[in-house]
Amino acid sequence: MKQDKIRICVIGVGHLGEYHVQKYKAHHAVELVGIVDTNHDRAKEIGDRYDIKVYRTHEKLLKMVDAVSLAVPTESHFKVAKDILSEGKHLLIEKPITYQLGPADTLIKMAEDKGLILQVGLVERFNPAVVKMESLLTKPLFIESHRMNNFTIRGTDVDVVLDLMIHDLDIILHMARSDVKDVHAVGMSVITGKTDVANARIVFENGIVANLTASRVSDRVTRKIRVFQPDAYLLADCRKREFVITRMADGVKDLSKPLHLQSVKDVFPNSDPLADQINYFVNSVINGAKPDMTERDERKALKTALRIIDLIKKGCGEFHPQT
Repeated sequence: MKQDKIRICVIGVGHLGEYHVQKYKAHHAVELVGIVDTNHDRAKEIGDRYDIKVYRTHEKLLKMVDAVSLAVPTESHFKVAKDILSEGKHLLIEKPITYQLGPADTLIKMAEDKGLILQVGLVERFNPAVVKMESLLTKPLFIESHRMNNFTIRGTDVDVVLDLMIHDLDIILHMARSDVKDVHAVGMSVITGKTDVANARIVFENGIVANLTASRVSDRVTRKIRVFQPDAYLLADCRKREFVITRMADGVKDLSKPLHLQSVKDVFPNSDPLADQINYFVNSVINGAKPDMTERDERKALKTALRIIDLIKKGCGEFHPQT
């Protein structure tokens, strides 16, 4: 980029969009040009809070920036993202990219044809506990994830697979480094009329098996990924940003005696995955580099998520949420 700072706007300043605003305001290489939201009262509130200019529509704002963070509801992703890419602007779009593969592929192709960055906001890939886990993978055999949230109305425009499980799908598909061979899934509605609790078992072509559970009606918040491999047991606690590796202690060779296992914990108390994600996006724009997403990992995550959703729908028939 020729100017000293890249010019960015945020479209959609709800709960998550406000966090985007915070990170951009604090970024030394960014000029946050403005914000827009269909709820103008909310936009004005955020504009006043962070001293940012508010625009009524995104069309005018797009002509003033180099890149955009898009944090509107998923149902509006395709329309707004298409406007952004048509204007030749780089895009960080919150997950999931769209509801379906067809529109997602359209956006991906638009970005590729125009040489634009299209990064999807799968923030857990920037969690330091996950980064540490991936650096210690040798030959995973079994991967297990549990992602449980207390119920909130936020995120219920999609079911729990696209709301929560997709984070773990993204990470596990990347770690497995293999095509999906088979998927089994079950789920049910509790409150929303969509899937609120889901479990999926994925078998990969290379023999790795993964079991994923997600719930947004839990009594506690849990975000853990476990990997079992011949030389170690790995645990990433995404919520606490802690990583634990358990393996045989150095020097233990006599297997006829009780095994001496040792666990080593790494904690990352001052980390900020969202800031790291946004910094990655900003640097990609500055350097003209595309995000490192071999074979579009985020597309594979969406494809697998939609397969899980379809299996759940076929297995449970109509939902009858409790009242």
